[in-house]
Amino acid sequence: MTTIRRAHERGHADHGWLNSFHTFSFADYYDPKHMGFRALRVINDDTVAAGRGFGTHGHRDMEIVSYVLSGELGHKDSMGNGSVIRPGDVQRMSAGTGVQHSEQNPSKTSPVHFLQIWIVPDRNGHAPGYEQTHFPEAERQGRLRLVASPDGADGSVSLHQDARLFAGLFAAGERAVHTVAPGRHAWIHVARGTATVDGHALGAGDALSTSDPGELVITGDRAEVLVFDLA
Repeated sequence: MTTIRRAHERGHADHGWLNSFHTFSFADYYDPKHMGFRALRVINDDTVAAGRGFGTHGHRDMEIVSYVLSGELGHKDSMGNGSVIRPGDVQRMSAGTGVQHSEQNPSKTSPVHFLQIWIVPDRNGHAPGYEQTHFPEAERQGRLRLVASPDGADGSVSLHQDARLFAGLFAAGERAVHTVAPGRHAWIHVARGTATVDGHALGAGDALSTSDPGELVITGDRAEVLVFDLA
């Protein structure tokens, strides 16, 4: 069965400094029909104003992936990590038994647009961890590049869950195929641009999910697409 989740159906919160769209229930947005998909719990499409951000706060027992679409996102955490996340970077923070962190837009003039993704780990109680890797455009152009996986395959960041995340950039007419194996499940999120997935036209913020085995053909038009392959 294939399901379409349209961008306009998502939860929305505009705090002035933060404009956030929630694919799944989050904070004050609650919809029992959209609590997540398999181990995928959160996709927040966030735009943070220049010089603003999230102050120090805590997480535990969650795999948190940050994926910047435009601008820069500064990160600091209680493990001693400090970094700036830019387009092409994938950051994974395993909250595990508990971690404190902050996220700030270091620019004084430009917003930062990014996706914050939460994946439920395979168990509670992992030690906190952090990883950040850059994936050049050439490795994502016209194809699906593995950027997160359980075993860190092909230079991807590692996850404490049987989940794989692929990222692709598609100029007009470029296409890629993702095969959903029997017993697996796919969530495809169009981050920017437009794409056709399995014959369905999707715009920015739209998503398609399926648990049917077989090939999914993705054809883009100046699109940035994330594919989650989940147990």
